[in-house]
Amino acid sequence: MFDSADGTREAMSKVDTAWLRMERPTNLMMITGVLMFAAPLVHAEIKQLLGERFLAYRRFRQRAVNTPSGAYWETDADFDLDWHVRVAALPGAADKIELENFVGELASTPLDHSKPLWQFHVVENYRGGSVLVARIHHCYADGLALVQVMLSLTDTAPEPEKRAELAATWLHRDGTNVWQRMLEPAQAGLGKALKVGNKVYGKMTEMINDPAVAADIAREGGEITRELAHALLLPDDPQTPLKGPLGVSKRVAWADPLPLEEVKTLGRALGCTVNDVLLACASGALRGYLLDQGGEVDGLTIRATVPVNLRPLEHAKKLGNHFGLVFLELPVGEANPLRRLERVAASMRELKRSRQAIVTLGLLAALGMGPQALQAPALELFSRKATAVATNVPGPQQPLYMTGVQATELMFWVPQSGSIGLGLSILSYNGRVHFGLIGDAKRVRDPSAVTQRFAAEFEKLMLIALMEDWDERIAAGDAASTLQRYL
Repeated sequence: MFDSADGTREAMSKVDTAWLRMERPTNLMMITGVLMFAAPLVHAEIKQLLGERFLAYRRFRQRAVNTPSGAYWETDADFDLDWHVRVAALPGAADKIELENFVGELASTPLDHSKPLWQFHVVENYRGGSVLVARIHHCYADGLALVQVMLSLTDTAPEPEKRAELAATWLHRDGTNVWQRMLEPAQAGLGKALKVGNKVYGKMTEMINDPAVAADIAREGGEITRELAHALLLPDDPQTPLKGPLGVSKRVAWADPLPLEEVKTLGRALGCTVNDVLLACASGALRGYLLDQGGEVDGLTIRATVPVNLRPLEHAKKLGNHFGLVFLELPVGEANPLRRLERVAASMRELKRSRQAIVTLGLLAALGMGPQALQAPALELFSRKATAVATNVPGPQQPLYMTGVQATELMFWVPQSGSIGLGLSILSYNGRVHFGLIGDAKRVRDPSAVTQRFAAEFEKLMLIALMEDWDERIAAGDAASTLQRYL
């Protein structure tokens, strides 16, 4: 219907359409990334790099057009790279607080829908170096694909003529790729996920008007229908300072990075995964924040929706959205750090056996093929069941360079949808783990009050590992010396 003969217009996929239509003034559908560099960047060089490598993806010359009958991509006949690549300077001390405030302002500012929905901002004065802030609408691609896009802008050596191909080992299963074990069963059912969209669409209006219909769906049998019923019948997440009415301002913060090898060592010591450790630390940080807010937290459990990739990782460089969502329980009401870790690990094991991701991808396809009026109540139905979005993306474990300048730190945030006002982000790069938070200003006035607790929660688990009989489970040597640091 939307494809044009000259190739300037093409239909948007149903799932990408769903993400385009999710945009609200209170939750903009932008993925925001921050890349920090050891030395200053030159604006003209960055602009040239983006023109050569970023625009090699044809999609980024196209704007997203939404209509009542569907959405399509249209080549921007007036495309102007100068509008998409901007220069900025931080005020005052031009340090971390000023940068966090600047990124929060950008995350609160909508992109211009009359143009391709992306923009880069070169911050010229930051700790003797520069920062590149990227904003890209979620309808273009999911987080994993956009990480690949960003990596295509980098080199593995300072001199461009010595550019080497980025080793593909970071895509393979190892300690940094924390979701890989969840992907294999999900990928096997990807065809089911796309087909289930039609089935969900047929039931959607009934389910929104009367969620009890989910029980009838469950009685139909079949793994997919049971998972759909389970998701619909989840109770709403409890009301806390983190969940409630949203405003239009976002605030961001990030913690000092942790050594990845130490996180792996701790995971081996306590018999769990790297991801279990990191999410348990995030849960502990949220617990401390809620206690400071005077809230009742004992016994409290909140949920985070977690994106799960549904395509082979080697195909991540292809754009578009190919992921589902699962509901992960974060036991913020558990005072014991070890018990909190055990509960996170148990929840993860349960999710690995489920097909929630397949069902939610089918749901997104259903929303994309249905009328826009149906999307808002369906989105609200699901967003009430979670307090946060939590993402964990594995990055390359080697230094990267852009226009010859080394990237020292990477951070990103995916958008929250519906009434969800909190985003947790974990990214590993060059031997370090980066943790960041984005929150609605009404829900989290000072996100650094959460991120500053992350390292302390990690140290608590390290001390517990020292008290455990870990010698029999870890070969002595480098692991022992790592743990010794926390004595």
